[in-house]
Amino acid sequence: MPAEERFVATSASPPPDADVVIVGAGYTGLWTAWYLARRRPDLRIVVLESEHVGFGASGRNGGWSSAILPMSLDAIAARHGAAAAHRMQAAMHDTVSEIERFAEEHAPPTVFHRGGTLDVARTSPQVERLRAHLDEMHRYGFTDDDYRWLDRAETTARVRMTDADGSVWTPHCAAVHPLRLCHALARAAAAAGVTIVEDVRVLDIAPRRVTTTKGAVEAETIVRATEGYTSRLPGRRRELLPIYSLMISTEPLPDEVWDEIGLDDRPTFADGRRMIIYGQRTADGRFAFGGRGAPYHFGSRIAPGFDHDAHIAGLLTAALRALFPQLGDARITHHWGGVLAASRDWHCSVRHDRTTGLATAGGYAGDGVSTTNLAGRTLATLIGGPQLAGDDDLLRLPWVGHRSRRWEPEPLRWIGVNAGRLTARRADESEAVHDRPSRWWGRASSAILGR
Repeated sequence: MPAEERFVATSASPPPDADVVIVGAGYTGLWTAWYLARRRPDLRIVVLESEHVGFGASGRNGGWSSAILPMSLDAIAARHGAAAAHRMQAAMHDTVSEIERFAEEHAPPTVFHRGGTLDVARTSPQVERLRAHLDEMHRYGFTDDDYRWLDRAETTARVRMTDADGSVWTPHCAAVHPLRLCHALARAAAAAGVTIVEDVRVLDIAPRRVTTTKGAVEAETIVRATEGYTSRLPGRRRELLPIYSLMISTEPLPDEVWDEIGLDDRPTFADGRRMIIYGQRTADGRFAFGGRGAPYHFGSRIAPGFDHDAHIAGLLTAALRALFPQLGDARITHHWGGVLAASRDWHCSVRHDRTTGLATAGGYAGDGVSTTNLAGRTLATLIGGPQLAGDDDLLRLPWVGHRSRRWEPEPLRWIGVNAGRLTARRADESEAVHDRPSRWWGRASSAILGR
């Protein structure tokens, strides 16, 4: 990243007191700080980060600013009704546009490009799943302008992916450079008066008090925005499951190769397999490509060594070359990863308890680039008080106040999550060979993971 785009911390140590302390300088924490500072410039807002701005998933994700939620609309409707499910999804559509407006004003021009997304079906079971998803979106009032089926010819006109039989297209997605967006957000928050302190680890969060490696901070409101790193806090090990997602990227590809591949308007892309993959054509002409499949580590452990896995990098490389044989002998030049977080019911949430002053948001399960913006706006409204047009709509969204049950204790958590990972992969392998739904492996995966 160019030096002029990097954020420079505004303070070397936290103050002894503040009005609002936010733990975590990723997207959730920074969006919350920025919106709250604009709403309430009288508040002393401090963001504490154990490493540096964007160190976690916010700075090293797949770069999808999408309208995807980790929970289905049917799951939301079962708890809150169909109208609430529609409101939640519509709010996510608006959020992509909200981030676009922010990027146009505060970020370099290559940070955000709205090209939509393509979910490609490459087997009969994938066609079945993607059409079911499309039907779900239409049942909740969204039209072909939001989500529509592209036949084989229409899909191939946009991307030349092997075995493409059709796809679901939506314009509600953009390709972003995640770290540059995160640093642009930090600069904007600092310019709005937020104090951001890096290299200070939070050891404990209690009502009105945060204990750090550089002393305690007293505050009326404390926001926990730690997502995948929540398991490191005392008593929080089973609250959110840290899941590793790993990525690779190619060298910049020649224009003639891209002419063969497509993706001319840089839509993000995936396919309908159970073991999630995701990719984009970057602004500098690379493939950035990632997927799930890395093992869950016993006891919700997180370590720098888990950010790289030669076996998973090999699987990702094989998958990318199988999707796009046009790559030929193009080199894979980078491999990295990071930890995201999932709640037990795969339902993200936003909460604020005025009695204790504690607030939190998270559980995005890898769909956080946009969801964090909506969370930040919602937390700013909960903390600062509704005063703007649309505030009541934010507070009526069905994720506000949601609580998920805790994950199982070990060794059940380790056995269950890794068994779910194995069964998802087996289901994909079976469907690729037989071109029919893998009833046993698919059902086993859903039963184990509860989704």
